[in-house]
Amino acid sequence: MHFDDQLQRYFGTTEIDSLPPAALASGIERMRVDLGLEKDRGRRFALWSLLFLLGDAPDLDVAFKDAADRDAARNFMELTEQG
Repeated sequence: MHFDDQLQRYFGTTEIDSLPPAALASGIERMRVDLGLEKDRGRRFALWSLLFLLGDAPDLDVAFKDAADRDAARNFMELTEQG
């Protein structure tokens, strides 16, 4: 999954800073639905990561059944806080 491709898919643009609030909320809702339906671990992690960056990711225990995936998500969260 490429970051720009996901922005284009869910928001219709790669420039999400210029989106109206309703369009941003709609794209986030579609992402949350897809996260709930996605079976591929890597794709789930990518969707969750983008939701996290947008401030709307579900809790780790809800998003990931596997402890290793939850640990990877925690590592991602820590890395984003270091910047």
